[in-house]
Amino acid sequence: MAAADYGRAMPRFTLNLLVRDVQKSIPFYKDVLAAKVQYADADFAALSLQGVDFMLHADHTYDHHPLFERLNVVGARGTGAELRVMGIDPDAAEKRAKAAGTRIIQAAMDFPHGWRDVMLEDPDGYIWAVGVVIP
Repeated sequence: MAAADYGRAMPRFTLNLLVRDVQKSIPFYKDVLAAKVQYADADFAALSLQGVDFMLHADHTYDHHPLFERLNVVGARGTGAELRVMGIDPDAAEKRAKAAGTRIIQAAMDFPHGWRDVMLEDPDGYIWAVGVVIP
């Protein structure tokens, strides 16, 4: 699909995560979160998770963008934001995360607000809290 067609087809709300290495990031999304990879190359990936389409862009694709300077910061990205997705078994995700060597920020547990989730860190430091509503 042409880039312009893909852009026009995006939902009203989506995510675009800037990552150091798209190919290094894909296994986290595919193998740990069970996202579907619609398209991927060295610069860009289009993924779908629980019916939400989102994107990964390699840092270097922003080399002429005002954000580029901020991408040179060493360390984890996304601090202060949790990317929450309901409908993913947190215990299964935690098991896949352990097998993949993914950093587990918080093990799967039940919370008073009625959710069971696990918090996982992607290769660039973005925090994903995935889980289910407690029946």
